[in-house]
Amino acid sequence: MSNPMMNRALNQGVQAGRNEPVMSDQELNNLFDQPAAQNRNAGPQTAERAMTYDDVMMKTGVLFAILLAGAVVGWFVPVLALPAMLIALVLGLVNAFKKEPSKALIIGYAVFEGVFLGGISAIFEAQFSGIVLQAVLATLCVFGVMLALFKFQGVRFGSKMKKFMLIAVGGYAIFSLINFGIAMFTGTGGARSVEINIMGMTFPLGVIIGIVATVLAAMTLIMDFQMIEQGVKQRIPEKYSWMCAFSLMVTLVWLYIEILRLISYFRN
Repeated sequence: MSNPMMNRALNQGVQAGRNEPVMSDQELNNLFDQPAAQNRNAGPQTAERAMTYDDVMMKTGVLFAILLAGAVVGWFVPVLALPAMLIALVLGLVNAFKKEPSKALIIGYAVFEGVFLGGISAIFEAQFSGIVLQAVLATLCVFGVMLALFKFQGVRFGSKMKKFMLIAVGGYAIFSLINFGIAMFTGTGGARSVEINIMGMTFPLGVIIGIVATVLAAMTLIMDFQMIEQGVKQRIPEKYSWMCAFSLMVTLVWLYIEILRLISYFRN
């Protein structure tokens, strides 16, 4: 859900202070390509500070500090993982569909998501010693590689690729919710626990699902970087740096969880 939020942030940021309807992606791109024009008929207005990379980095650091503090609580009280996850899910959806970024709701999401993350990490660590450190290091490596590809290799997604990613991520989110419901009511791992046989090798379907999800999460990082870059270039209001930081946090948490589960299959 991260990139739809950031697309809206860019759109709303450019439209800030205006009563025009939200434009389509193509109309927004056309607007970005045009030189800035001044409205001579407009009265005096207080200019809002534009978002910078430092704003996004600072907000991201704050959110991850809060996330880690919540993770410490979840680590020592794993039973809080499930209720924290449900609360974080609700807050995440509220933030996703809220017209204006809410600092309080985003921080609240970081708190409860951290508790869930700490709880689920403690459960995995109890079963597979050292797996949390492996997942953290792998997540940082993937983040570093994707950032390097974006910065030094100029990797960018076009409109068709963005649409594909939105459909793929949305489809995976729906699958995850359905699979979670099945797992809760049946007491199994849902579709992830189904075993398949390929070339004489038997392994859980979750391995394939995990690999696909990890690739999607990694590619979503490129979209996050790209949207932040566009937001800074188009000088959207500083308040949207909270939404950009929120989006990065959501993507990295998703990536960590997928890597954690993927490693557990091979450790098992």
